[in-house]
Amino acid sequence: MCSISATAEPPRPSSPGDGAEAGQDARETPPLPILYADAHLTVCVKPAGLSSETDLPALLARQTGAPAMCVHRLDTAAGGVMVYARSPRSAAALSRAFAAREADKRYLAVCAGTPEPEAGVFRDLLFRDARHNKSFVVSRPRKGVREASLRYRVLETAGDASLAAVRLETGRSHQIRVQFASRKHPLLGDGKYGSRVRCGLALWSAFLCLAHPLTGEALRLFCPPPEVYPWTLFSPPAVFARCAARDAFGGEGGAE
Repeated sequence: MCSISATAEPPRPSSPGDGAEAGQDARETPPLPILYADAHLTVCVKPAGLSSETDLPALLARQTGAPAMCVHRLDTAAGGVMVYARSPRSAAALSRAFAAREADKRYLAVCAGTPEPEAGVFRDLLFRDARHNKSFVVSRPRKGVREASLRYRVLETAGDASLAAVRLETGRSHQIRVQFASRKHPLLGDGKYGSRVRCGLALWSAFLCLAHPLTGEALRLFCPPPEVYPWTLFSPPAVFARCAARDAFGGEGGAE
């Protein structure tokens, strides 16, 4: 099968006036980096601080002149690679692929401390409190509780922080954030889940691999995080790109 690969430069750090903070007008945001686009979809780099369901589709539609239909989500405080459909047909196909876990989504995260072991699987039961927009690890199944699992690997450590590659096996609200925090390794900048470090949320959607909804070609798209704290604690760019390797999680490669 043919494949299409694209790698972006790290996005420039946001400044107070560029709209990249939550609550600011998306129209003030600089043009979005586009990793790939055709008549069926657009793959872009989401700035932290914009809603992936409202702000970003509107901004993307204005920038490209094409529809931007949301087929997956990313926390407002996080940034990174996202795909939007340009037609109802491609939206339906992409939505099915994400629902069936056929898309390989990988994240970079900076957490407090170092998880032990340094590579493994987190499996939990999660309950989401919609009223307060927060998820919790719970011990027993009940109404509203869903299973959650992810794979992780520590790529590098720097003092009391660790850079981890993460691949979701389920897609629950705030899943990466709450699963790391419940093990006393909150992501840096994540005050909602216990971090005391003042910085942007250290969670980045770095890599996406999925089949093109119409042609079946494999799309492999990567963007490293911006050159701001805490990402600057680590030795870019090679360490960030390791999350996209087919053997990044112990030889279990993602979508081809």
